[in-house]
Amino acid sequence: MLTCGDCGREYTDDAAAWRCDCGHALDYAHTPLPATDHPPESLDRDRGLRAFEPFLDAEPAVTLGEGWTPVVDAPEWDARFKLESIFPTGSFKDRGAALTISRAVERGVERVLEDSSGNAGLAIATYAARAGIDAEIYVPADAKPGKLRAIERTGADVVRVEGTRGDVTDACVAAVERGEGWYASHAWNPAFFRGTATFAFELAAQRDWTVPDAVLAPLGHGTLFLGAYRGFRALRDAGWTDEVPKLLGAQATGAAPIADELHGETASRPSNAAADGIQIRDPARLDQILDAVDETDGDAVAVGPDATERERDRLARAGFHVEPTCATATAALAEYRDRGVLGPDDDVVVALTGTGLKG
Repeated sequence: MLTCGDCGREYTDDAAAWRCDCGHALDYAHTPLPATDHPPESLDRDRGLRAFEPFLDAEPAVTLGEGWTPVVDAPEWDARFKLESIFPTGSFKDRGAALTISRAVERGVERVLEDSSGNAGLAIATYAARAGIDAEIYVPADAKPGKLRAIERTGADVVRVEGTRGDVTDACVAAVERGEGWYASHAWNPAFFRGTATFAFELAAQRDWTVPDAVLAPLGHGTLFLGAYRGFRALRDAGWTDEVPKLLGAQATGAAPIADELHGETASRPSNAAADGIQIRDPARLDQILDAVDETDGDAVAVGPDATERERDRLARAGFHVEPTCATATAALAEYRDRGVLGPDDDVVVALTGTGLKG
């Protein structure tokens, strides 16, 4: 069963439902929790995301061995990094794609559609190929060539759309509404967020079932941000951990609706087009992201292009090859410390979300 968090309307969890008639995103009506109020002594990491089956409600039907990305020290940043770029397609989006395509398989879907600037499209196309499902990926006409070539190599149909990132979504939604395929959207599909919640499960397990003071991640549609929030909340509700960490977002100037809502300060700053993965001006789950910020005493700031490029180079010199979108997170880390949002002794984990090796 799916439910609307705004008007409360309920929908059968079938192949058609993806958005409420009122326009709000849908979510699962039930959040699965394990039967025991304490974590297991050990987990079988060879099972990947399946190790967290009690929180997922069903074992993923489609997998490429994703999960258990490393957590490493980053002394130059006085933080720890979780290397989400170490996935089959090079980004954390594989977490959501594995669960979304598993949901498609369970419902007998034959063709999926997705709109993306690159990473989510590649993840959906790759897992669809693994499952033997046709995929059609809508992308900006100026999307990075390396990402487009990777999507095309999966056998997916690539539809290039001129205009803004919002125009890409509109074109894909129009195709969905014409009945051309099932919307495997990383922004709208609730299964995607159930997949990204595994970020929190893994991180807690890697820390012997403790959580950091704060988690920082790039923030566009909020697929990792909201997934982490839901995962940490489920761990606390299950009794496996004691609290939910402060959630901090890094947005791109020129497309920073969360930071603008909180601080109203980015309109006059240069647009950060390099951070294409978070160029989202109208997030599908804006209200849910703001609620997660509020409930965790979190925050969001906007990062400009110069800071992004400086951090990307700095990360590479330290051995971390990331895409520009990912570099906004460590750039934001410095700003949060300057603002006093993070103290000098705070335990911080930064998600490095995507590889810089796609070209």
